[in-house]
Amino acid sequence: MAIIEIKNLKKYYGRSRGIEDVSFTVEEGEIFGFIGPNGAGKSTTIRTLLALIFPASGSATIFGKDCIRYAKEIAMDVGYLPSEVFYYDNMRVIDLLKYSASFYGKDCGKRIKELAGALGLDLRKKIDDLSFGNKKKVGIVQGLIHEPKLIILDEPSIGLDPLMQRTFFDLLGEENKKGATILFSSHILSEVQKLCGRVAIIKEGRIINIDTISSLQENSYKKIALEAAADVDKAYFSFDGVTSLDVKGSTASFIYKGSVNAILRKLSALELINVSIGEPDLEEIFMHYYR
Repeated sequence: MAIIEIKNLKKYYGRSRGIEDVSFTVEEGEIFGFIGPNGAGKSTTIRTLLALIFPASGSATIFGKDCIRYAKEIAMDVGYLPSEVFYYDNMRVIDLLKYSASFYGKDCGKRIKELAGALGLDLRKKIDDLSFGNKKKVGIVQGLIHEPKLIILDEPSIGLDPLMQRTFFDLLGEENKKGATILFSSHILSEVQKLCGRVAIIKEGRIINIDTISSLQENSYKKIALEAAADVDKAYFSFDGVTSLDVKGSTASFIYKGSVNAILRKLSALELINVSIGEPDLEEIFMHYYR
């Protein structure tokens, strides 16, 4: 069952491009990655999903319901963490979270204490006294407070130290095991690689590829490094499928997409001292698309 379904979504800000022809689906129980650099259209897509802005054309549904028409109903089962969080500075953390919980019509007191304890968040402090990282923790608790069926995260780890990031990712894993579907938007590719099963790559407002992490790493691309007996000419590697080429004297490394047999035949013409062929990480694959 598709929890999120986006079809041909477009959004413009005056004459400026927001997103163009964005289409993808997120299946129930997935942790789905949405990756691209800042300005690529990730936040615009998410804000459209949440009915914070309206599309120029196309459609988007959550739980099979139109995101604009049924926005209030959908929101009851969605948790959202924006890239930046802003609150009433004079409120205490506990008062803010109780206020947030009141919108869902259920007692979230126990849940608040559990999440705050896991994140090391002091519920007695005023919002104004919190660091940026601690304000982000408030946002995490607020997004998970009602045990949502769908969790939408927009650059969620910004402001969290590495130890707290790990705790946060563990929390997300627990929510996913309980049945929550997660849309994880980020430009930090190592995070997406750890958490997600499938990813959509967005470039200049358009989806340019959707695939599984394993497929991107194992089936389509190879990371090749070699050392030759003599200096190698950079022009020798100027053929289809080669990107991220780095040649230094007798060594070369690059990302290759194409027939393994073809690249082996090409390399066999060199007098090699050493060669390694492995899987690139997601960041190297990502840069391939942006080149």
